[in-house]
Amino acid sequence: MPKDVTKKENKEKKEKKHFFKDFKAELKRVIWPTPKQLINNTVAVITIVLITAVIVFALDFIFKTMDDYGINKLRSFVDTNNEQVQNNTTNQEAQNTMNNALNNEATNNEQTNATSNSQVNNNTVNE
Repeated sequence: MPKDVTKKENKEKKEKKHFFKDFKAELKRVIWPTPKQLINNTVAVITIVLITAVIVFALDFIFKTMDDYGINKLRSFVDTNNEQVQNNTTNQEAQNTMNNALNNEATNNEQTNATSNSQVNNNTVNE
């Protein structure tokens, strides 16, 4: 057992050394920018970030303004129309109820008059 453990430890040490050698070799192959290129690229990135931030801010402001003035006014307009429709429906239902009551009363009066007339006619015929 101890021999296996030491072999693994030695193998891991060799792999670590090999990794760092490869890492160092790769870093030597990298083409590093000159200070002038570094400054130019940094300025370009910062400029693009600022332009993007301004665009996002402007769009956010526009949409917020549209929400405050456009959509809320549209929502209040729709709510007002819904209230008017509900009021009209309620008024129409009340009017229909009144008409039905008047029609029922008229029908009852006609039936009462018809019954009275038939009784009068029956009384006349019987005499």
